[in-house]
Amino acid sequence: MRYSQKRDFAFLLHDVARLTKTVADQRVRALGMTRAQWAVLSRLDRNQGLKQAELAEMLDLAPISLTRLVDRLCKSGLVERRADPGDRRAKRLFLTPKARPVIDRLSQVGERLMSDALAGTSDATLAASMEHLESVRNNLRDMIGGMGSERAKHNEHADGR
Repeated sequence: MRYSQKRDFAFLLHDVARLTKTVADQRVRALGMTRAQWAVLSRLDRNQGLKQAELAEMLDLAPISLTRLVDRLCKSGLVERRADPGDRRAKRLFLTPKARPVIDRLSQVGERLMSDALAGTSDATLAASMEHLESVRNNLRDMIGGMGSERAKHNEHADGR
């Protein structure tokens, strides 16, 4: 098979993401946390009061996996579940005051990690890279959205509509 720069881009992107996760795991382990717990705390920091189902979707986690994570964070006093006034069955998630110093420390770890990873990369190169990656992300999102409409068209043809 011929050399494909586009295919190599995909492999490189995957390697960068995997290595970033590995380094993040190592660095938060020193704080007694996991990267998954970090992700939960970070999302809640930006979006207080999410329902567990909403948070699971944002993090692309199975609801049962998120429940275990949230249980641990509640037990450690960093997160609390509160009743949803509009839905008796639902619980909303909130950070506790005890979470603030932990989140601040995790933010420092994240900033340091990315500073180390991006060492030697200019601000202009970083901005251009982000612009290109946003374009790739948008194309992929459009493809996912298109798959739903293509499936519907396929089903219509299969049903004889």
